[in-house]
Amino acid sequence: MATILQTVSLKEARFYAPIGYYEEEQILGNEFFVSIDVSFPFHNTETEDLRNTLNYEELYQITARVMQPKRKLLESAAAEILEQIRLGVPHAVMIEVVIRKSNPPFGGDLSYSHVGLKYLND
Repeated sequence: MATILQTVSLKEARFYAPIGYYEEEQILGNEFFVSIDVSFPFHNTETEDLRNTLNYEELYQITARVMQPKRKLLESAAAEILEQIRLGVPHAVMIEVVIRKSNPPFGGDLSYSHVGLKYLND
């Protein structure tokens, strides 16, 4: 039997955060863009009721809290965002978190790096 999946996304939410491997990155901070996709079975009989879906404002609030503290690696931020969403949305069958870092300090001309984690509930 086929299942209809609903996906709620937050795309390219911009944060300035003290995340980076090098000490000066943690002092000066960097610009980051976070994208999140959360998919879950669509059982939404009342499509105008927010209780029957996922509020993307909550995704933003989780992300804003996680992006505040100093840390060395984007992977730790992505893992924390993913875990908080997983715990808050136990019916999710797929969660993907991607963090893009603008202008990483490796001398490239207009470049970015990104880290992504995907959770699949089989």
